[in-house]
Amino acid sequence: MPAPTDLAPGTWAIDPAHSSVGFSVKHLMISKVRGSFASFSGTVVVPEDRFASTVSVTIDPTSVSTGDSNRDAHLKNGDFFDAESFPEWKFTSTAIKAVGSDYVLVGDLTLRGVTKPIELAVEFEGVNKDLYGNTKAGFTAEGDVNRKEFGMEYNAALETGGVVIGDKVKLSLDIQLAKTA
Repeated sequence: MPAPTDLAPGTWAIDPAHSSVGFSVKHLMISKVRGSFASFSGTVVVPEDRFASTVSVTIDPTSVSTGDSNRDAHLKNGDFFDAESFPEWKFTSTAIKAVGSDYVLVGDLTLRGVTKPIELAVEFEGVNKDLYGNTKAGFTAEGDVNRKEFGMEYNAALETGGVVIGDKVKLSLDIQLAKTA
């Protein structure tokens, strides 16, 4: 089983062509709407002590895609992302913890000018060389945030009870890193 100790010290950059940053949220209390962001970047700085590594990620909220252009436009406005006023989201790690054979990435997430601590369950997928000899590493991460904690209050009551949009947003990241020179 791969372990983060397989990750060579140095700076690693997110390879956006081989990575994804996505989310899902309950809709009408019966299904989930999924979305992703096309524009994001980030680095992981790995020292000798892998658990002292730092992660920094930036996401462009205007790059959201849910498969519905009207919904995407609504997400970008003041009811949700307020992307015109807050054109950048940030995640900065504060700790990496081993939990059995799993890992937890702890950090500060800033959306709409509000910063909250979050935890992401992380799986290290391993290290390999691509066809051009470049060293790559893979991770998956998942976690939940409450959208209302970041000022995304918009909702509507359903005639049958419940609400249109759930409060809990599930984050899902598939990340491939490239070792930088």
